[in-house]
Amino acid sequence: MKKLLGTVMSGFLAVGLLAGCGGGNGGADDGTVTLEFFQFKSEAVGTYDQLIAKFEEEHPNIKIEQNNVPESDTVLLSRLSQNQIPEIVAMNGNSVYGEMARGGSFVDFTDDESKDNIIPAYIDMINQLADNGETNGLPHSTNANTVLYNKTKFEELGLEIPTTWDELIEVAEVIEAAGETPFYSAYGEAWTALPPFNALASNLHGDDFFEKRHAEETTFADRYQEVSEKMLTLLEYTDNDVFGTNYNQANSAFANGESVMYMQGVWAISQVETANPDIEIGAFALPASNNADENRLVSGVDTLLTISATANHPEEAKTFVNFLLEEENVQFYIDEQKLFSAVENVFQEDPTVADLQVHFEEGTITSFADHYYYPGMQVENLIQEFLINKDVDQFLQ
Repeated sequence: MKKLLGTVMSGFLAVGLLAGCGGGNGGADDGTVTLEFFQFKSEAVGTYDQLIAKFEEEHPNIKIEQNNVPESDTVLLSRLSQNQIPEIVAMNGNSVYGEMARGGSFVDFTDDESKDNIIPAYIDMINQLADNGETNGLPHSTNANTVLYNKTKFEELGLEIPTTWDELIEVAEVIEAAGETPFYSAYGEAWTALPPFNALASNLHGDDFFEKRHAEETTFADRYQEVSEKMLTLLEYTDNDVFGTNYNQANSAFANGESVMYMQGVWAISQVETANPDIEIGAFALPASNNADENRLVSGVDTLLTISATANHPEEAKTFVNFLLEEENVQFYIDEQKLFSAVENVFQEDPTVADLQVHFEEGTITSFADHYYYPGMQVENLIQEFLINKDVDQFLQ
C-alpha cells in the first residue's frame, strides 16, 4: 500500500488539496449534521443535487455537501495518506476501491441488511477486488462499455448491428465509402481509450489471464498481441484530431453527427442527448472476435456506495446511503444517467440501450479488464502512448 501511495502521490499530491478537509463536519448548534458526499462522476452532479434536495427535505437534520473533483481516485489516495477519508464515498468498482478496502478504509457491510437487495453478481465483483473476506461497499449502479451509434445514419446506410469483428470492420468501411466518419475518438484524455481497450481485452485475453499473470504463468506479450493490433485497426477509422480532443468535445461531436459511431460507455448518453436532444442513439457491445457466441458485453459496478471506517457520524451517513439505495431513487438515477441498476427489481427500460438487454438476460457479460490492473500501472497512459507511437512490442513489454 505504501508503494502504491508513493507512486500515485508523487505527481498528484497537490490534487488532494482540492477535496478539502476531513471526513465529516461536526454538528451545528441546532443539532444539524453536515456530511461530505464525495462522488467521482462529473456527469452525475446534477442528478445527485436533485436526490440530495429530496433527502434533505425528508431529513432536515442532515445536510449533504456534494464534492466532485477531477482525478478522484488520486484525490482519495491523497486524502487516505492524510487520514481525511470523506464520510460518504461514491466511487467506481475498480482496483483503487480494492486497495482501500484491503487497507481498512471503509466500514464492513457483510452483515448489513441493505446488502440483501443487491444483485449478488455485483457483490461478488467488488469482493473479488478487495479480497479481504468483507463487503466494504454496496453496489448502486452498473454500466456497460459500448459502441454508441447514430440510428438515423445506420438506417440511411442500410447497416445492421455487427456481431463479429469482421462485421464491425465491414460496417466501418461502408460508412467511409459513403463519405461519413466511422468513429469519433478523444484520446487527448487518456482514459477515453479504455472503452475500446476493455472491450477487446476482456473478451480476448482469456478468463484465466489475471490468475495466470499473478502466478507468472503468462504475460501481456502472450495474451495482448491481438488486443493491441485491433486497437490500431480501430484508430484507422477515426478522422478527427484524436489526441487533441477531450471527452466533452467528443460527446458534442458525435451528438452533432460528426461520426456514425462512438466507442464509449452508456454513461456518455445523457451528455450526448443534452448536446442534441433530437439524436436517436443506440448501443451495442463491441464484437471483439469473429465468434459471435463468445463476444460479451463488458459491464461492471459503475458506482458503489461506502462509508469511511472513521466516520464521525456513521448513523447519519448510513441513512443517506440507504436513501440512495431505495428503489425509487435508484430508478431516478439510472433513468437520468442511462445506467443499469445493481439493486434488484429496478430495471432500465430506455430504448437507447434496449439492444443491450439480451446480454443481461443471457448472462453474456464480463467485467472490466482495467479494474484488475494495479493502479500504479496507469494503464490508460500506457495505452495513449502506444496509440501515438504505434509500437506494439514496446507497449506489450
